[in-house]
Amino acid sequence: MRQVILYPGEDGYWVAECPSLPGCLSQGASRAAAIANIKAAIELYLSALADDGLPVPEERFEVIMAPV
Repeated sequence: MRQVILYPGEDGYWVAECPSLPGCLSQGASRAAAIANIKAAIELYLSALADDGLPVPEERFEVIMAPV
C-alpha cells in the first residue's frame, strides 16, 4: 500500500502522485482514470527498482487535515 495525493491539474485532468516514490506520478481525465494510472505507475516503478537491484523506499509520509 502506498499513499497517493490526488488533485485537479490546471488542464482539467486529475494528477496522482506517490510521494514516497520520487518522480512517480501520473494523470487521468477522471479521478478513476488517474487512480488506475498511478497504480500502474507504482507497479512499474517497483519493478524497475527490482530489476536494478535497488531497495524499495519505505512509506514514511503521514497525511493529516489541518484546519485553516
